[in-house]
Amino acid sequence: MASSSQPHREEEEEGQLRHRGHGDGITSPLLPSTSRSSPEPDDDDEEENSPIEQVALTVPVGDDPDTPVLTFRMWVLGMASCAVLSFLNQFFWYRKEPLTITAISAQIAVVPLGRLMAAALPERAFFRGRAYEFTLNPGPFNVKEHVLITIFANAGAGTVYAIHVVTAVRVFYGKNLTFFVSLLVVLTTQVLGFGWAGIFRRYLVEPAAMWWPSNLVQVSLFRALHEKEVRSKGGFTRSQFFLVAFVCSFVYYIFPGYLFQMLTSLSWICWVFPNSVFAQQLGSGLYGLGIGSIGLDWASVSSYLGSPLASPWFATANVAAGFFIIMYVITPIAYWFNFYKARNFPIFSDGLFTETGQKYNITSIVDSQFHFDTKAYEKNGPLYLSTFFAVTYGVGFASLTATIVHVLLFHGSEIWQLSKSAFKEKRVDVHTKLMRRYKQVPEWWFICILTVNIAVTVFACEYYIEQLQLPWWGVLLACAIAFFFTLPIGIITATTNQVRNLTNCISCHTTSDHQFPVFYSFVLCRLQD
Repeated sequence: MASSSQPHREEEEEGQLRHRGHGDGITSPLLPSTSRSSPEPDDDDEEENSPIEQVALTVPVGDDPDTPVLTFRMWVLGMASCAVLSFLNQFFWYRKEPLTITAISAQIAVVPLGRLMAAALPERAFFRGRAYEFTLNPGPFNVKEHVLITIFANAGAGTVYAIHVVTAVRVFYGKNLTFFVSLLVVLTTQVLGFGWAGIFRRYLVEPAAMWWPSNLVQVSLFRALHEKEVRSKGGFTRSQFFLVAFVCSFVYYIFPGYLFQMLTSLSWICWVFPNSVFAQQLGSGLYGLGIGSIGLDWASVSSYLGSPLASPWFATANVAAGFFIIMYVITPIAYWFNFYKARNFPIFSDGLFTETGQKYNITSIVDSQFHFDTKAYEKNGPLYLSTFFAVTYGVGFASLTATIVHVLLFHGSEIWQLSKSAFKEKRVDVHTKLMRRYKQVPEWWFICILTVNIAVTVFACEYYIEQLQLPWWGVLLACAIAFFFTLPIGIITATTNQVRNLTNCISCHTTSDHQFPVFYSFVLCRLQD
């Protein structure tokens, strides 16, 4: 896809990339340095490359603007991929350890389907000579169609957080939400996120430092599936290596997924001391600290934080260090020193408990109108969390504050420059230059989507106030919180592949004695995902 350069030029660029790579990471500036003169707009883009080493080594800098993209097979396979992944991931989310089917699965599956459609569909052109002329088969299945299909799949690969609201209200509280109201909750929260995405595009997409590590995995796969390579002696091409890894992964998963499900978590301490509560607290991978517990199921490894292979080393090391401190230092100290009666409850649990360690009856403190019953709460006593759950909530608040401080310290000046439209005066990434050949979706489209959707959300909450119980100002407050945190959290995600959600931000005091608005506010504040 990219043209070759002279040997001495390649050696010079390779040395520059190695030099740049040492400073890349979470502190990389949004705007590249302007100490050197910027290239003229008509310079050959293929002589440049990204200042991020991983991007430069993975993403090609060539482009063919004449490649057909909006084809019939793209629409069919794209919408089918979006629908299938949306259903499967939402269905499997209810597992104790969610099984995530990523867009990479669709990315692989559509290749033979796309090539089959290219071979089978007629090449006849309809309405020939007119403005709306089209054909079902414009030629071979190409990489741009494949990319757009994968974007469709990505749009449906994530779970819908609003479904948690509907599930919690129906299952745990026994309150009925009509199908139409539930649909409104889902649609408004989903569409709202697209509005944020368009507004923050110039901050989170265009700058070269926003390289989104997880996307490089898909780019590598695109190149393996579409680029022709000459196999070196004794080695593999990218496509051959991919096929070998794919077959091995498929065969291996039969064992932890079906034949020997115990491979999901091997807690040898619990095997040695099966009747010891202390041993269960230390070694259990499900109800304890998981010391010595080994998981051989990749679905378990990647179920919550995603694939560790897609994250840069410094981000993975940072997560591992934080996990060690919380899990093996703070939590044991707080539990065995009995802080806040911690030993009355399990050391590791997401449940709610009474002071004596019994399961808390949530329905007993909610009346028939789904309002918080203060007298019943005083009678039952305060609710308690497990040590680990309480610590993670506290750290969640701390991480949000740390996110804002970090972004202000390392990216504050660049954000201010971008806000003043100084981006055009700076040296831009080669991939941004390539994309300027195509018309962008106008920013006012996203603003209109956002405005209309907020208006619909406010109307729904006011018109169906008996079911949703969220006043108009609650919607605006939740949107304001999401707007405030989207940029800093987006920058962290774009540079480290680590997602920080806002679930911990909403307090029950926000909406007085109403319980459902708290859940709905959670959803509105998760839109940056």
